[in-house]
Amino acid sequence: MHEQLINPTLEKFRAEFKEEPEHIFLSPGRINIIGEHVDYSDGFVLPAAIDKYICFAVRKLPQTNLCTIIAKDLAQEYTFDVTTEIKPVRQMWANYILGVFSQLQKPENQFYGMEIVFSSTIPMGSGLSSSAALECGFAYILNELFDLQLSKKEIAVIGQKSEHTFAGVQCGIMDQFASVFGKENKVIMLDCHTLEHQYFDADLKGYNLLLFDSCVKHTHLTSGYNERRKDVEHGKKVLWEKFPDVEKFRDFTTTMLNSVKEEMGNVSYKRCLYLLNEIKRVEMAAKAISEGNIEYVGTLLTETHAGLSTEFEVSCNELDFLVNNTLQQEGVLGARIMGGGFGGCSINLIQEDKAEEVIKNISKKYLESFNIQMKVYQVKISDGIKEYTNEYII
Repeated sequence: MHEQLINPTLEKFRAEFKEEPEHIFLSPGRINIIGEHVDYSDGFVLPAAIDKYICFAVRKLPQTNLCTIIAKDLAQEYTFDVTTEIKPVRQMWANYILGVFSQLQKPENQFYGMEIVFSSTIPMGSGLSSSAALECGFAYILNELFDLQLSKKEIAVIGQKSEHTFAGVQCGIMDQFASVFGKENKVIMLDCHTLEHQYFDADLKGYNLLLFDSCVKHTHLTSGYNERRKDVEHGKKVLWEKFPDVEKFRDFTTTMLNSVKEEMGNVSYKRCLYLLNEIKRVEMAAKAISEGNIEYVGTLLTETHAGLSTEFEVSCNELDFLVNNTLQQEGVLGARIMGGGFGGCSINLIQEDKAEEVIKNISKKYLESFNIQMKVYQVKISDGIKEYTNEYII
């Protein structure tokens, strides 16, 4: 399966550098089964690494200080000197890598040159965290090649900080954590407050996870996201003024929330109500998955979509259409918008032998209604970042 990604990456490496790479690494994207917008509110999330990857072909060059990185899919390259101070550049993809390197550029870490080619099967801009796979994949490579003794948790945090400092995106830790800590057929229940986590078996019992890409990304994603954060912060402030002894946001009850509804205002109330319910849904979903109660997982996904659409208000016409029409199809247990909102993908839990029919029906309806050809990604839950040995290479 991996050869379709590895072999073209290898061929590009050989063509550009006239040598064989010494290492092959695969860094996965991720899905989030449930738990949207709770990673900055002391919540739990339930992500998993998936079988869509960035493949890195790598060779060390001890005789030089230059690191040359080729982004095969973009037909671009970037070279930097490992001994000079690293600053952000115009090429955004390079910033994810440079942001990682800048954090590790310390006197105790001795680097030298490298040649790297990378290519990806993670769809860009679809909410599957290609940026986290790029950041954490590069941090993992540096850790392995230069024996930096970084823990998995440190690699995830370095990836997140790269996004904050060099890409200007104030993301939570979930994407990076899933890419690093993923395990095949396991979902991760992550406490975004402490970074404590546990794994749950993900036997979907004849059901598939399918992503329907709306192929739209509305321009108010960033402004809408920032507005939601302000709404939530206002709600938290009101809650803590009334209940100062509550330690974490997730410990507030809906009874407490209802008691300050008037003071808080309807908008912040709706945002906080969604978050408190969503945090509980994550815990229930983890339990349901571990017990093999896939029907209930589907119910929870659908409840999350309703909350994201009407309470948190981050959906859009296209995603509401996809979800509502998918839920009417035979063999569908649940569906919801996935990611930050205002476009991107829906995640759908669909009976394996009904999937083809559902895809055909929804694709037709979506094309007729919006004149957009939706994309479909079937994903399987996979391992986190790892090195692949020569036995995989043709």
